[in-house]
Amino acid sequence: MQQPTISPKLLRLLVIFPNVMSYILLFGVVVYIRTNLEMLKATDGLTTWLIIAAVLGPISLYTTFSIVKRIKNGTL
Repeated sequence: MQQPTISPKLLRLLVIFPNVMSYILLFGVVVYIRTNLEMLKATDGLTTWLIIAAVLGPISLYTTFSIVKRIKNGTL
């Protein structure tokens, strides 16, 4: 019995799409912080949003690096 296979182009799309979405989310968090900076300072919510941005940024970069490395190696 043959197992169904996913085309390489579809596999790349399924792997890259969430990574692109994480960059869009990071951009949205940064815009939110910049536009609401005074309100976040007044309500002590700035620290929480900075932590979210500080965690999401390196995760997005590492995932991108990993995807590029796997594509160059030919495993993806």
